[in-house]
Amino acid sequence: MTNDFKQVWQNCINIIKDNVSPQGFKTWFEPIKPVKLENKVLTIQVPSQFFYEWLEEHYVTLLKKIIRKELGTEGRLEYSIIMENNQASNAPYTIKVPTSNRKAVKNAPVAMPLDLGDVPIKNPFIIPGLRKLNIDSNLNPNYSFENFVEGDCNRLARSAGYAVANKPGGTAFNPLLVYGSTGYGKSHLAHAIGLEIKNKYPEKTVLYVNSETFTHQFIDAVKNGTINDFSHFYQMMDVLIIDDVHFFAGKEKTQDVFFHIFNHLHQTGKQIILTSDKPPVELQGMEQRLLSRFKWGLSADLQCPSLETRIAILRKKMYADGIDLPDEVVEYLAYSITTNIRELEGALISLIAQSSLNKKAITLDLAKQMIDKFVKNTAREVSIDYIQKVVCDYFDLPIELLKSKTRKREIVQARQIAMYFAKKMTKSSLASIGAHCGGKDHATVLHACRTVNNLQETDKHFRKYLEDLEKKLSIA
Repeated sequence: MTNDFKQVWQNCINIIKDNVSPQGFKTWFEPIKPVKLENKVLTIQVPSQFFYEWLEEHYVTLLKKIIRKELGTEGRLEYSIIMENNQASNAPYTIKVPTSNRKAVKNAPVAMPLDLGDVPIKNPFIIPGLRKLNIDSNLNPNYSFENFVEGDCNRLARSAGYAVANKPGGTAFNPLLVYGSTGYGKSHLAHAIGLEIKNKYPEKTVLYVNSETFTHQFIDAVKNGTINDFSHFYQMMDVLIIDDVHFFAGKEKTQDVFFHIFNHLHQTGKQIILTSDKPPVELQGMEQRLLSRFKWGLSADLQCPSLETRIAILRKKMYADGIDLPDEVVEYLAYSITTNIRELEGALISLIAQSSLNKKAITLDLAKQMIDKFVKNTAREVSIDYIQKVVCDYFDLPIELLKSKTRKREIVQARQIAMYFAKKMTKSSLASIGAHCGGKDHATVLHACRTVNNLQETDKHFRKYLEDLEKKLSIA
């Protein structure tokens, strides 16, 4: 084992890269600098207290495992935080803080050891003499029902999940299959169900595993001749949560072993929870006998979150992290990123990190500078919600009026312009555009587009409106 602190940290970084997203790595790990390594204590320097708290909140388990791997079971980690000492001078100074007690940061300048005795066991089915009490559930405590924002887009799935959590294996929702596009909250809901079951029924054995891990474990079991142990382990579960079950597509042997595990659990009244990017009827490369079992319970979809739900998600995230942002910044984020909750939260994290590292206040201008780059990198399509906001801001109208049934001339004209740009700049159907504009039908949208086309040919003031709005939407 090397005593070179730079090499040790580089080894850690190599592992971290494989376990976090590129955006998360760039934001939270690239700025870290290794300081020293003494007596198996690695000291790393972070830019601010906020930075340290974020690492402790979101990455402490990963850091524990890596330090143990690199430095052994006696390995410890200390943080050095660069802070502004406003009472004496503007020169930065460094303090050491505990790694596992955030409340002691301000009162304890002495670093505490990183407790590595509670590192959960992975792949526990390979441990001889396994007892159910030794099984780690792999549940993320941050993904609770309390942190899951309910909206029209997810109400059915959330209600079904809560019913399952209150009576696992005892409802008609077995299996419960939650499906939806990437970033809609499938994994969050799956974790939330598992956490609630653990809370209400601590004696039950709950296991969350993504399908890729399940497949790799099965491959290892084949190589090692321990398929019976593998199957026995999963049949021990009271609640089995398989994330991204569509990953099983085309893997016949994996599907076969899962089929038998599924049958055993279902026949013994145990709860099965699955997530997928598509409903069972659309899953390709899956055995029919398995698909038929997926349909035994309830398939509940998660849809694209509405503007109001996106704003609520941001506010919930801000509250949890003790952050306060101007309303205009929150709304700008929600309008700009429309289809993926992960990207929405990632944009918020990036904005906060940008503000923290550069010591700048978070303003709408800063948000636009940073988020526009972020959004362009994710190849965003301009949304109907955003078009409506730009049109309403331009004509100084509340968006509620635009969606109302009023026939006032200026409101009707603004509504027609919004429909025109929605048809021109999005891939949405006429029916979807009409639904966003107060429940109008497709014929109304067509009429609006014809009216706008006619007016821009005959009215130079109206044509100027369209030119101005198109510039604003193109920049967005």
